[in-house]
Amino acid sequence: MKNNYILIDYENVQPKSLSILNGYDFRVIIFIGANQTKIPFDLVSAVQEFGSNAKYIKIGENGPNALDFHIAFYMGQIAEKDPDAYFHVISKDTGFDPLIKHLRERKIFAQRETELAEIPLLRTSSAQSTEEKVAAIVERLTALGHARPRKVKTLKNSIHALFMKRLEEKELDFLVEQMRTQKLIIVEDEKISYQPPISQS
Repeated sequence: MKNNYILIDYENVQPKSLSILNGYDFRVIIFIGANQTKIPFDLVSAVQEFGSNAKYIKIGENGPNALDFHIAFYMGQIAEKDPDAYFHVISKDTGFDPLIKHLRERKIFAQRETELAEIPLLRTSSAQSTEEKVAAIVERLTALGHARPRKVKTLKNSIHALFMKRLEEKELDFLVEQMRTQKLIIVEDEKISYQPPISQS
């Protein structure tokens, strides 16, 4: 299973706490701007609870996109050490998107979310209906780009992992069939080809 790293652009997004992450194995890095001198107590307390899995990085100098460059540097550094890294950049700054596209093309898993609640793993954990589950699968497969599973068996394994291995075999079969019925995938001899919106990544 991939290691999930959350890199928060605190100049751009200021979560009041990290309680939504409780119970999950995330590594959290909060990047603080040079002019940001105050952090809410609830956030500081939440970071302490994560122990060695969370830390702050204070940017020493001001400058255009200074914090963004720091995030990019740490993503590269982590990716080199951890080939199973999955990066979640929490920022409303669309300037990260070309970098994330480049990382995906190099088979490094990354995406940008505007808030913690948008992280796919958190969304899938609360998905109840078939529609919600299919939507979560589509989002995950779109993010995978060219690394998407190419066979039914590996697709089912990917879905199983996405839902923390809590689904029965019958439900996995049902979800794959729903995707085929909705023309999200085409299945031929156990091989899969993807249709829009998945294939537009």
